[in-house]
Parts: sequence; structure tokens; C-alpha cells
Amino acid sequence: MTGTGHTSLVPFVNEPYADFSQPEVWASAEAALTSVRSQLGREYPLWLAGAEHTTGDLLISVNPSRPSEIVGRHHKATAEMANRAIEDAHAYAPHWGRTPPLERARLLTRAAALIRERKFEFDAWLVIEAGKTWPEAEAEVGEAIDFCEYYARQMVRFAEPEPVVQLPGERDNLVYLPLGMGIIIPPWNFPLAILAGMTTAALVAGNTVVIKPSSETPTVAAKFVEVLHAAGFPPRSLALTTGSGAVIGDLLVEHPKTRFVSFTGSREVGLRINELAAKPRKGQIWIKRVVAEMGGKDAIIVDREADLDSAVAGVVQSAFGYQGQKCSACSRAIVDDPIYDEFLEKLQARVAALTVGDPENRANFMGPVISAGARKTILNYIEAGRGEGRLIAGGGVLPGEGYFIQPTVFAGVDSKARIFQEEIFGPVLTVSRARDFSHALELANDTEYGLTGAVYSRNPETVHRARQEFFVGNLYINRKCTGAMVGAHPFGGFNMSGTDSKAGGPDYLLQFLQAKSIAEKL
Repeated sequence: MTGTGHTSLVPFVNEPYADFSQPEVWASAEAALTSVRSQLGREYPLWLAGAEHTTGDLLISVNPSRPSEIVGRHHKATAEMANRAIEDAHAYAPHWGRTPPLERARLLTRAAALIRERKFEFDAWLVIEAGKTWPEAEAEVGEAIDFCEYYARQMVRFAEPEPVVQLPGERDNLVYLPLGMGIIIPPWNFPLAILAGMTTAALVAGNTVVIKPSSETPTVAAKFVEVLHAAGFPPRSLALTTGSGAVIGDLLVEHPKTRFVSFTGSREVGLRINELAAKPRKGQIWIKRVVAEMGGKDAIIVDREADLDSAVAGVVQSAFGYQGQKCSACSRAIVDDPIYDEFLEKLQARVAALTVGDPENRANFMGPVISAGARKTILNYIEAGRGEGRLIAGGGVLPGEGYFIQPTVFAGVDSKARIFQEEIFGPVLTVSRARDFSHALELANDTEYGLTGAVYSRNPETVHRARQEFFVGNLYINRKCTGAMVGAHPFGGFNMSGTDSKAGGPDYLLQFLQAKSIAEKL
């Protein structure tokens, strides 16, 4: 991109993934891991009103594979600091909003380049703080780069929108303006990619942001803010307010100068944010916009005409990749009656072969769940499942310090069971028998969520029905239901899965812009 107002951006292409089986790649990854390990336990300040701040009240982040190991010590924001962050970001918003869109897009491509340069370092942070395996971490860092590159190009597009109809005797046009100052509340399960996507979309659209990272993964957030500063984003364009949701979370959402809230997380928290944001506060002059992605209870249907081996592989990868801690994870396999028994037999064998352990060891397919609290919740669901289905794999924890749970499968689960209906967010899969494809669709749609889903079938008529009748925001045919790619698979779901904002799609920036129609009589 040049400084003349013209662009030199090549067409968007997704970031390629590193192959850790290559000796030179693994050597670079190990070097990054050593470097990251040398930084464990350091303190991270808050960032607000363009400067660092400390409080002495620390939030401690730990390695879920070794909870005795401290990853980072993060100063917690007070309510007064959160207020100051909002007030300053609000005051600076008009200045940042007047920055030319092409300049904002240039900064975003610079951020992408910096993350690319530090790719193995970010991989290592995700392995240590989020418990991701190397391939899962690599995919997430690639997604963060993709968001930066893709949204930069989308902002170039919105800077010069399609012309509107020109009435005789008028000059008519439409321009897009930033909203103002907003709150970014990312989840712990994609602490870099989703944080990067929500933050950069808002920033490139000309808004200022106050980021409240997850208390489980604040170090990754601090490292990402370092990137934004290094890329040249103005110090006052963003704030980082680590801290307790009880102390600052509601305050950030309720503040009358908050213009929008971008949230990814649980259904319960998302609904609370939506409720708090809907109530106008004294001095508020707008209806707050809420962008919410709130989880799923995702199903893969395996039809009698499916490629069975491919279906089993897709179900296992979707259910147990990153320990099932994805809103897109397959937690329900719905299998057509004629192939049900064979499917179970192949599934059991494949799950039995999965390796679980410290993700620093690249031989492990699964790492730990994120916390002791998450492990307790998942184990409670497993206990409930023992009375709701037939346990055919897993069901327990692994010995040792980390939060490791075996990949767990329950067969013969009824659609009214808790483990069929409720989001577990862990390595727990239910398998249910369907009489035929119509019944399979009925079971798949029997949920309050509607995020992702997949169908394995070689019958074109069956696939056509799935396209029409499977009610999810992201439908996949003959492939796994996780791994949405920026640009190709705009991501967001229906019903209680959120506002279907379609992150990584051509319409996403519209969540952070407002359109102004101008008609001039000639």
C-alpha cells in the first residue's frame, strides 16, 4: 500500500501452515519455546489513556499442563481505571476516525507482518498458556494473520463503496463512518485469533477499543497489544484492561459512552451482556450495538451412503481437536441406523489411538482442558452421561498435575439427555442412532443452538436436503465441522449461538460501521 491513496494489496490468500514434521521447522519451534520459557512469570502492566499503569493487584496466569507453573502476572484494572480507559478512548475516537481508511488498512497489514515474523513465538505462547497442541496453535496464529490481511482489504472496499442510484438533478452517495468507542471481550479458547479478529475489525473501521481479555489467557492478549503498538496504531486508539468481570466487566458494557460491545464466549454471559447493553444509561445517546458469538451444540450427521472412514476421521477431529474446547466442536454424532454399529466400532478404535499429554510434546494429539473449574464441570457432565448413555471410551482423568481428561464417548444417547442438549465444552462426544436421514435432521436441529454442522453423504439429494433443512450458520459437507477459514467460511451462528455476525466474511466490518446517505441538489 502506498502513501498516495492507492493500494498495492495483492488478492487475499490464507496464511499457509508450518509443517512441524520438517526438522528445520521443528528446530525453529523449539527455539521459540525456549525463548518463551525464559519470559515466564514476568509482570504485565495495564495500558490505558496511552500509557502503562500498575496496581499491584495481580491476576496470575498458569500453564494448564503444569498449573504450578506461572505464565504471567497481570495487573488488574480497578473500576476507576476502567472508567478512565473508556473516557479516554471515547475522547480519542473522533481523531482516530478521521484517519484515512487506507492508512488504517496499512497499519493492519503491518500488524499481520509482525505476527508472521513472530509466528513460532505466538505458537509457543498458545501451547503454554492455552494448552494448544502445535498444529492447533499454528492454525490459530494463521487465522490471526488472515483476519488482519482480510479486514485490511475489506476496509479498502468500504472506503469507496458501490455507487448508489443517481437521481436526475442530484449527486447521491453513501459513505461509511465509524461508530465510536467499543468494548472487545474475547474468549480464552482462541485468545489470539478471535481477539485479533474482533479488535482489528473495529480498529480498521475507525473505532477505538477497550479490550478486556480472558482471565485464563491474558499473556497472549498482552503480546498481541505489543504487536499493535509496534505496527503503529496510536497509543490512545486501544486500551488493555485486564481484570475481574465482577469488578470491571459490567461497568464496561453499561457505560453510556460505550457504543458497541464485541463478545465471544458462553451463552449465559452473552445474554447478560445483551441485556445490560439494551438498557440506556443516563447521558447515552445511542442504541448500543452488540456483536455476540455464544457457542454451540454442534452435530455431524453420518448418512448410510457416507464414506465411513472419512466420516469417523472427521468426527474425531471435530470432537477432540483442542480437547473439544471450540464453539464449533462436534459434540453430537448422529448416525444412520444401517451403519450405526460399524461406525461405533471404527470410532472406538480411532479414539483409543489418540494420545493425550503435555502439548509441548508434538506427539500428543490432545492437551489439557483450560482450568480446574473447566475440568470439574466436564467431569460432572461425564458423570451425568453414565446414566444417559453407554460409555464406550474414556470417562476419566489422566494422572499428574495437568488438567487432562480422556477423550470420552457415550453411545445410544437420547435427544432429551443433558449431554445431548447442553454445551459441555470439553472432550465429550455423544453418538445417537437415527432411523433415516429425516430423523437425523430432526435430531440435529433439536437444540437451542445453531452454529456449525456437517453431513457425510455421497447422495446428492441428501446433500441438497441438508443445505435446505440443517439449520446452522456454518454447514460443511463431507468434511469436519471445525476449522473455518477466513474469507472462505464466514463464521457465525443462529439462535442461541449468537448474532450470526459472520466473522471473516465480506459483511463483518459493517458491524463496526454506520452508513451515511448524502444527497446534494445540483
